[in-house]
Amino acid sequence: MDMVLSILTAIGVMTALSGGLALLMVIADATIGRYGPCRIRINDSRDLEVEGGQSLLSTLKNEQIFIPSACGGRGSCGLCKVEVLSGAGAILPTELPWLTPDEQKRQIRLSCQVRVKRDLSIRIPEELFNVHQYQARVAGLRDLTYDIKEVRLQLLDPPAIDFKPGQYIQFEVPAYELTDEPIYRAYSVASGPDQHGEVELEIRYVPNGICTTYVHQHLKVGNTATINGPYGDFFLRDTNRDILFIAGGSGMAPIKSILSDMVHTKNPRRTRYCFGAKAIRDLFLVDEMRAIEKQLPDFKFIPCLSAPDTADVWNGERGLVTEVVDRTVTNLDNLEAYLCGSPLMIDACVALLKKKGLPEDRIFYDKFA
Repeated sequence: MDMVLSILTAIGVMTALSGGLALLMVIADATIGRYGPCRIRINDSRDLEVEGGQSLLSTLKNEQIFIPSACGGRGSCGLCKVEVLSGAGAILPTELPWLTPDEQKRQIRLSCQVRVKRDLSIRIPEELFNVHQYQARVAGLRDLTYDIKEVRLQLLDPPAIDFKPGQYIQFEVPAYELTDEPIYRAYSVASGPDQHGEVELEIRYVPNGICTTYVHQHLKVGNTATINGPYGDFFLRDTNRDILFIAGGSGMAPIKSILSDMVHTKNPRRTRYCFGAKAIRDLFLVDEMRAIEKQLPDFKFIPCLSAPDTADVWNGERGLVTEVVDRTVTNLDNLEAYLCGSPLMIDACVALLKKKGLPEDRIFYDKFA
């Protein structure tokens, strides 16, 4: 009996201590975490008066200045880099994996990991001042495959967006069962830039992914949505070189946007597009690509399957997309390559193209895809 009483007493003490610590954390967040008014000096030319306590990424977003971030500010993508000239304190361990030694010397920081506690002086690219937030209505949803959904957004306010084909936007997910606060994720635009009033996305489902679960299981036609953008330097360069596109999965999106613009502008450049999938059920928009073959004078779409199902009837290319590129792309003297897909695919393609003699400065990609 004494032992049972001792155990119950110990449990009671631990519960009380845990509750006390939780209360202290709440009080600390409500008091110590309030740093009062702070000033953020941007590019030595613009001052913001803000309330301290939030991350630099969130603080700037509240001021309608949008820093690109593919992970919604959780420190897992490394995209939200800004130059912090003063006021940020020491680099955090969570930042180190994303910062090269040179970036550390240049005072580059992850804005999602820098908390606004005092006055800051920062430097950001001027083009980010042209990024805007848009309110939109979900105009259409379509299953492209069993795990990729097409989302069409009609822009309401502002009613139009200007972007370069290949760039991306950030889609904001409201608080729901998987997140207690709004978060955002980056997705490439699939529509052409001539469709100013609409944005098309191709979103692949990731089990338990906050944004993809929301889009695939909760988003409905007629819902409102918030996006911001455009971002990114993945766009077709204005040269006369031949073009090689390589993509897989939802990496189709920015390539489709570029191709739509090439059709719209009647671009005559020689273009080859290798698209990698596992099986027939992973292929999509094939008819659209075949239609573009008829609209562009020198365009060829080359889908390939790396692991077709036993029931698949397939007479096309087989193997990994890198293997298909290796045996079908022979002349790289006058070539530019544009890659979009998983980081592993991109790394493998870059290594292959460099091995075949293509200079790295003629290989373009967005690795967050």
